[in-house]
Amino acid sequence: HTEDAAPDRARAGAVEALALVQGWLADPRWADTRLILLTRGAVGVHSPADPPPDPAGLAAVLGTGEPQVALRDGNPYAPRLARRADAATLTPPADAPAWRLDVPTRGSLDHLALVPADAADAPLGPLDVRVRVRAAGLNFRDVLNALGLYPGDPGPPGGEASGVVTEVGVEVTDLRPGDRVLGVFVGGFGPVAVTDRRLLAPMPDGWTFAQAASVPVVFLTAYRGLVDLAGLRAGESVLVHAAAGGVGMAAVQLARHLGAEVYATASPGKWPALRALGIPEDHLASSRTLDFEPRFRAASGGRGVDVVLDSLAREFVDASLRLLPRGGRFLEMGKTDVRDPERVAADHPGVAYQAYDLTRAHPDEIQRMLTALMALFADGTLRPLPVRAWDVRQAPEAFRYVSQARHIGKVVLTMPTRWDPDGTVLLTGGTGLLGGLVARRLVTDHGVRHLLLASRGGPDAPGAADLAADLTALGATVTVAAADVADRDAVARLLAGVPAAHPLTAVVHLAGVLDDGVVTALTPDRIDTVFRPKVDAARHLDELTRHLDLAGFVLFSSGAGVFGVPGQGNYAAANAWLDALARHRRGAGLPAQSYAWGLWAQASAMTAGLDRTDPRITARDGQLALPSDLGMALLDAGLAAPEEHLVPTRVDLTALAGRTTVPPLMRGLVRGTRPRARAGAAGGGTDLAGRLRALTGAEQSALLLDLVRAEAAAVLGHGSPDAVRETQAFHELGFDSLTAVELRNRLTEVTGERLPATAVFDYPDPGALAAYLRSRLVPDGAQAAPAILAELERLERALAETTVEPELYTQVAGRLEVLVAKWRTMRGASATDHDLDLEQASDDEIFSLIDTELGL
Repeated sequence: HTEDAAPDRARAGAVEALALVQGWLADPRWADTRLILLTRGAVGVHSPADPPPDPAGLAAVLGTGEPQVALRDGNPYAPRLARRADAATLTPPADAPAWRLDVPTRGSLDHLALVPADAADAPLGPLDVRVRVRAAGLNFRDVLNALGLYPGDPGPPGGEASGVVTEVGVEVTDLRPGDRVLGVFVGGFGPVAVTDRRLLAPMPDGWTFAQAASVPVVFLTAYRGLVDLAGLRAGESVLVHAAAGGVGMAAVQLARHLGAEVYATASPGKWPALRALGIPEDHLASSRTLDFEPRFRAASGGRGVDVVLDSLAREFVDASLRLLPRGGRFLEMGKTDVRDPERVAADHPGVAYQAYDLTRAHPDEIQRMLTALMALFADGTLRPLPVRAWDVRQAPEAFRYVSQARHIGKVVLTMPTRWDPDGTVLLTGGTGLLGGLVARRLVTDHGVRHLLLASRGGPDAPGAADLAADLTALGATVTVAAADVADRDAVARLLAGVPAAHPLTAVVHLAGVLDDGVVTALTPDRIDTVFRPKVDAARHLDELTRHLDLAGFVLFSSGAGVFGVPGQGNYAAANAWLDALARHRRGAGLPAQSYAWGLWAQASAMTAGLDRTDPRITARDGQLALPSDLGMALLDAGLAAPEEHLVPTRVDLTALAGRTTVPPLMRGLVRGTRPRARAGAAGGGTDLAGRLRALTGAEQSALLLDLVRAEAAAVLGHGSPDAVRETQAFHELGFDSLTAVELRNRLTEVTGERLPATAVFDYPDPGALAAYLRSRLVPDGAQAAPAILAELERLERALAETTVEPELYTQVAGRLEVLVAKWRTMRGASATDHDLDLEQASDDEIFSLIDTELGL
């Protein structure tokens, strides 16, 4: 357990502790141990204030036999490996000078695509600025846009971004190429975008591009509503709905700066973030129930509030309006339930209702507000919001995360960045076997021309001189430095020595040491021996390069941290920490990739002592050793991939599939088969009704249930329909109004039936919704005859069309009579049937039955 407001260092300590436990589980003596992690969302922190897990649910989890399960918000997750090729990522168009994220067909987040754009070569207007985008903020408007729920023509998604200026129009005199900026864009989800100079502001020193991209739209929207339109003043009170979201958290900061009393709603799991902003307990309420109305009325002594900043809909709007009993200002920034101002004024005297949209503000107004906001950031009044980042190629996952309102603060999409050949790449452990392989590959295949190879031995390390000579002959400038990267001061000196003409642009951390031993033999010193070059060095590199504009931060981890290797509890834990660091950095919008390598075929100085015939290594989970050329090809593939945690290894799938029990982690790699009757159920199709009519009633129901479960799982981001049970209510699965609309849209697309928007709420579980779909698609109840009747009809037609000789006729008749006898005896005796029960009949009765049925 850690406290709610745990700093990054405390969270890192928790990760180290969990990594140690995970490494120890590889010990055979712990074979029957189960690890259950209680976490909150994706943060990985469980507070003592959180409710304990449901005992029945925990018992069910333990009953699965899974060695490791994470309970996140009550939902169980088990680790599985998956093929990189199966990842649901987007691919930029080939040979396009520029591209951006768009939704060619609105209605489902699965329709997101990267499409060609003209931003790279479009002529600039006098006030235009061309920007190489590094990160772009994802807003609720973008999700509504993708689902086709935003009124009018919202244009392409991507309304804010940060990046580096590459070109300016003739009338732009205060910006020049190389300047870092943030601001408002149209179609900003791409590597290049163009916008008006008045919609931009210089990026503050010390901010990351992800932080900068999270600021413009949410703070401008909050400022426009509270300052310009509501005129919120000190001493007044304001209700901010969805206060843990982007605009909500920005509005809370602004309102407190203006001296207003703040009431806030959010889902209870997000309340710690609002408490950290200074919201008292009696000013907090859930955004998912109407309890906020009586709670805030009581907390305010019946006065209610003066201003409402709303993003909710339906009865939540009505309840919010009733919290303005003395009149006031109601600002509607959502677009899902816009009311008539005159009607509102008639029903709620004294209430001024106004719906507003930032996109309608004049560029000069945007510049005025941006200038005021950046001044508040500069003096510390405002702070950037918490950020969760995804690569733009993972946009469907990020959009789904926002659609389910799982985020706190802002979600940001980062753009892939190529490694600059003029920059310097640092390789720790750079003079070792793997260091040499990677250095050569970076020079020959990735255009790197400046290398800094660091190791404890430096130039005196075995083979260092020959490696430097080889790299120099390939056209690279090479510096070999002696440095203990586990020493923070040594790392700082190493980085300070990088020439300004060729600044550090990438880090590859390969350093490592083995000190194997079973858990009972591990001492603090033996753990430190392994942790220092792996964990401590990675932490120093992370902290000391965060202010730099790196294009790559590559960590060489080990499969020991993923699979677990007996006798390597300390090494497994250290590598699991590297994997966690990569995810932590990527979530913050910083570059990071961790490669959990399998065993290399070529022995290095570190692995030379390993017994390569030891089955715990060579045959672990069906894995095979990696030859060097394949390892470098996997490195290339990984650098081109958007994921931050990759497991490059060879797996003998044939041997794995032939095992009696496949290890849980590997089950996703062994492809199973589905029952033929249900194969392709999730495919839907325009002729779905025709397909249903060719099935029996039971088969119709099964196909439609598979269809509903598959589409529901896709909307929720689950990897398998197994996560959606037939009788589990949609609201228990996590569906809300937005995800319900997407499920409706997807089912409409695959069935060809225009379904009502309330279908998910009218038919509350997958089974009920499948039955409703059957009534729409097969309204007359038509269904195919059972398969055996179909076969009999076919046989009857064949007999009618056949001419046979008398002898064959007798043979066929005899066969048919035998089949009739078999069919009757299969049924057994019943109250309405005089056929014999074969289990009770005597021999004479059975012979008599045969004679009778065959007409003898």
